[in-house]
Amino acid sequence: MKHRLKIGFIGLTVFVISFLTACSGNGSGTGNNGDGSVTKTTPAEPSEVIFYTNNGTTEELFNSSFGDALRKKFPNYTIKFIGRVGQSNNMPEMVATNTRFDIYYSSIGNFENNMFPYNIQYDMTDLIKKHKVDLTRFEPAIIDGIVKSSGGKLYALPVFTDTLVLYYNKSLFNKFNVPYPKDGMSWDEILELARKLTQVDGGIKYTGLTFIPVYTFFMNPLSIPAVEEATGKPTINTDARWETFFQTLAINPTEISGIRDYYANMKSILEIIDGFQKTETIAMVPYVAGWANSMPDNMDWDMVTLPSFKGQTGISAQPYSYYFGITNMAKDKDAAMEVLNYLVSDEMQTTLAKRGSLPVIKSTDVRNTLGKDSKYKDKHWQAAFANKFAPVPYKGIYEVPVLAIYADYATKVMRGDMDVNTARRLAEEAAIKTLAELKK
Repeated sequence: MKHRLKIGFIGLTVFVISFLTACSGNGSGTGNNGDGSVTKTTPAEPSEVIFYTNNGTTEELFNSSFGDALRKKFPNYTIKFIGRVGQSNNMPEMVATNTRFDIYYSSIGNFENNMFPYNIQYDMTDLIKKHKVDLTRFEPAIIDGIVKSSGGKLYALPVFTDTLVLYYNKSLFNKFNVPYPKDGMSWDEILELARKLTQVDGGIKYTGLTFIPVYTFFMNPLSIPAVEEATGKPTINTDARWETFFQTLAINPTEISGIRDYYANMKSILEIIDGFQKTETIAMVPYVAGWANSMPDNMDWDMVTLPSFKGQTGISAQPYSYYFGITNMAKDKDAAMEVLNYLVSDEMQTTLAKRGSLPVIKSTDVRNTLGKDSKYKDKHWQAAFANKFAPVPYKGIYEVPVLAIYADYATKVMRGDMDVNTARRLAEEAAIKTLAELKK
């Protein structure tokens, strides 16, 4: 189960990064003016900044996303990259061989899971002040999430993020004469649309709505942590919000017989991707906003805000952010901080946004450029920002494997293999066992 989730999140990681492209830059150094703008300064002293990630990103992908832009902006800096290749260059190996890297980056949850056990994180608070990084420019939910998982410290800065939106196939809505979904709808309203779209036509079974549980769990709009911060115990049966979550996303949709039958006959959760994109037999799927750039050219689709839970109108999913943190082994922490400062500048954030990567800053001007350089620039990209991000709860080092278990048992409920009470009880037992093994 842990392995399945890890693959899912790494897939999202590489997927999101893959459509980022490096921005152009000039000048010998940078200075952040506090408003996100970057100005030319005196040439920086020669230095070396080494980036490392173990998410499967290639050096070519790193360069096209960040490396080439940083080398143009900082010609006196040597920008290097180390990535995991198969089982080589994994985190245990990097630490055991004392291989230095100045900046580690990974997605929320995976960042903590890889940095904290080896105690290589570094509190960047003083550096952030020294380099005049204005934290008020950032989306508050993202910064708050970093602080919550860092014991009040700042072990990273976010560089790009993602969230969940609702994708829909316009052709299927037209086929069955059902009105398109709109921003701000509730799950109950979406289920009514799904009911009308779940039918058999011409011998072909059409499904109105499906889920990929792992992402809805990790970015759950109810902001439920996987484990309690104080006790380190699973929350699946102690936090009442899980009952609402399971009822809304695992039970209510499967009361529509066609949706229940779809899950029961599904061999792999990945079939949902093909069902939406290839066979076009699925009408709606909540998924990451970054997926937009992977849509087929011949498909008529769009996206709206993630539907809201009762009592949470205007609240979307949690942001799924990518953290870049300076390590305590960094040779030149000021150089590393200067590089990070540029990655969060309006200039770089605009470039990333134009390619379809959600910026981490609040600037309306920057957000309005989202997807503008994408081949799907006419789609409703602003659905990602139309609702407020849900707060990010505490995410400890065991968040990823525990949520894998929760998602696995939720899938069993959706398939009709067991009732929800049994699923939550068994999920808790499995989580306790996994936590015990991990803590060894």
